[in-house]
Amino acid sequence: MIGKYTIDGEDAKVRLKDYDPDDTDGLSKEDVEAEYAKLQEKVVELQDRFYASRSHGLLIVLQGMDCSGKDGTVKNAMTNLNPSGFRVETFKVPTPEESGHDYLWRIHRKTPLRGDITVFNRSYYEDVLVTRVHGQIDDETAHRRFREIRDFEKYLVDNQTVVLKFFLHISKEFQKERLLSRLENPDKFWKFSEADLKERQKWDEYQSCYEDVLARCCTADAPWHVVPADHRWFRDYLVLKVLVKTLEDLDLSYPQPSENIQALIREVVASC
Repeated sequence: MIGKYTIDGEDAKVRLKDYDPDDTDGLSKEDVEAEYAKLQEKVVELQDRFYASRSHGLLIVLQGMDCSGKDGTVKNAMTNLNPSGFRVETFKVPTPEESGHDYLWRIHRKTPLRGDITVFNRSYYEDVLVTRVHGQIDDETAHRRFREIRDFEKYLVDNQTVVLKFFLHISKEFQKERLLSRLENPDKFWKFSEADLKERQKWDEYQSCYEDVLARCCTADAPWHVVPADHRWFRDYLVLKVLVKTLEDLDLSYPQPSENIQALIREVVASC
């Protein structure tokens, strides 16, 4: 199932119209409820082993159009993760110090320690998306950055950081419904920004740039997963399923004690 939503191959031709944001793989919410509950239990067990082993870091990249549900994905699919080894990073407009460095400088400083899981709620990909859509960089610069990003991700992977990348794919109509719900519900009005409407006018440009990103920055070590996100429950289920499989595939075990356990037990007993 997961393979259906994973972009296969480097420099593959990607057309977002070929991916249905309303897709649920023929499943209903009721169909996955029991499995989803088991996945939530499993990810807790796997994270504990991941944290204890301290052999890898895990970087989860979430990208998507406004209203695609990046915050909701963290809140729902990753709600049971232990905060001792889990954090979320967001990247706003660069500070003067950050602007004085290359665009990846501020990113590398936020990558996870070994044993930790870090989510980038938006990421370094904004530097080939927003900047390109708004004409701050040209195509030549964007394509050079694609190469730099591939090299950066390879560097992370070569140094024991697993890179999981999710594009939360929604329809334009779904985004419209979510924007209206923010205006019509007083409890959600704080989420609305007029800037969202300006960005919405550039929907087609963003779709085109995302197609480039998904095609040019997809490698065997750091592939993209295109997650249908018009149905929140399916989005959360698929992301959690990929996360659990990724941790399982690492086949990690708890560290073995370096001391003689029986001797330590005798010492503890004697101390009482």
